[in-house]
Amino acid sequence: MLRALDMQPVVDLLMALPFRAPHAGSPRRLVGLFSSLKEADSALAAGEIEDLIWAVWTDDVPDAQAAPMQAAIRAMATRDFETARRTCDMLVEQYPLWSEAWNKRATLAYLEDRDPDSIADIQRTLELEPRHFGALSGLGQICLRQGEPDIARLAFAAALHVNPHMGAIQALLQELPPPPLFKN
Repeated sequence: MLRALDMQPVVDLLMALPFRAPHAGSPRRLVGLFSSLKEADSALAAGEIEDLIWAVWTDDVPDAQAAPMQAAIRAMATRDFETARRTCDMLVEQYPLWSEAWNKRATLAYLEDRDPDSIADIQRTLELEPRHFGALSGLGQICLRQGEPDIARLAFAAALHVNPHMGAIQALLQELPPPPLFKN
């Protein structure tokens, strides 16, 4: 289990997210998609917008990036973690400003129970794309696994601030015990 001191950079990053802007190279059309996501009036509409955001993050890249990303995703899906790790490492090395490359490597580390590595890659993802609701919800899951419900609460709340239509995250947040300040 990680000690609270090890989690302080995560807390600092979460607290700074509202003041961070996406990396200058972030696709401009994400601004409109995130605005539409917040305003979506149905789960269906929100789901479609969410899919478009994921497509921009994952697929809206040159072929040189798209093919290895799809290979990494397939390798993770088939639990070929060695291939996924090599491919994700190559992606973050060759495209260090691509937030989704860092996020996929964070996902792989999470699947392999390498939480410190996953947290480090999530931090880099969020430095590049502070609106990454997938990375934020993944961070919350790691915090729960590490016995840090208060930090998980912060991560889930940040994810819901960006994407208020994440029903599973809303449910997780409601299931968490109240912060110590409010306990009777």
